[in-house]
Amino acid sequence: MADDPTVDLNSDLGEGFGPWPMGDDEAMLDVVTSANVACGFHAGDPTQMRHMCRWAAERGIAIGAHVGYRDLAGFGRRFIEVKPDELAADVLYQLSALDGIARSAGSRVRYVKPHGALYNAIVHHEPQAAAVVEAVVSFDASLPVLCLRGSRFLALAEEAGLPVHHEAFADRAYNPDGTLVSRSEAGAVLTDATQVAERCVAMVRDGRVTAVEGTEIEVDAASICVHGDTPGATAMAVAIRDALTEAGVTLRSFADADG
Repeated sequence: MADDPTVDLNSDLGEGFGPWPMGDDEAMLDVVTSANVACGFHAGDPTQMRHMCRWAAERGIAIGAHVGYRDLAGFGRRFIEVKPDELAADVLYQLSALDGIARSAGSRVRYVKPHGALYNAIVHHEPQAAAVVEAVVSFDASLPVLCLRGSRFLALAEEAGLPVHHEAFADRAYNPDGTLVSRSEAGAVLTDATQVAERCVAMVRDGRVTAVEGTEIEVDAASICVHGDTPGATAMAVAIRDALTEAGVTLRSFADADG
């Protein structure tokens, strides 16, 4: 690891709907360097999207399209067996909507990060991974994408010429194969801010994280995610930021490197 590593800190934001808020989005925007903004399919709505884009633009925070399955009731955390051409159209729709709103706020969509069940599916699900890549390429063939190291999505995206970046998760437990422990299992979500901050430093400085059964696995973190709906998310994000800074890590959006 370099003496002066750089990492992005991202969070899933704008996931409220109508009068129902979720998390403290403005407070998180004062901590993170990239915002994964819900595009209305798994969460969020046009008003939420507009607020998020305005707030992010005011702070100079990179805006990412957090695209997901058409699943408001399940918060996008249920796998859907959708036809690839329909999935590509859904992703393109979400991208286009958020980018239009972001541009009205003086910014633009800087990257794409799939959400929830779609994110986990395209680690291995070739047809759906290809559909998401197709949508991004048709929208903007220079747009960076963010996902787990070793995913089929990133492999196909790289083949298509998209800039790819690896993501690690601050508040999620890992399986020995580098995938995320299912939220249906106990201990899948980590809530101890001190513990999470320490593991984030190890991810960046040492390129490793401890899996659920105790083995050390390799991670390659261009960006670290702290979920906006995790209990105590803002305090956790502050603890992560402070620990990384104290460890000599510079916080900067990975999207800045791709223009």
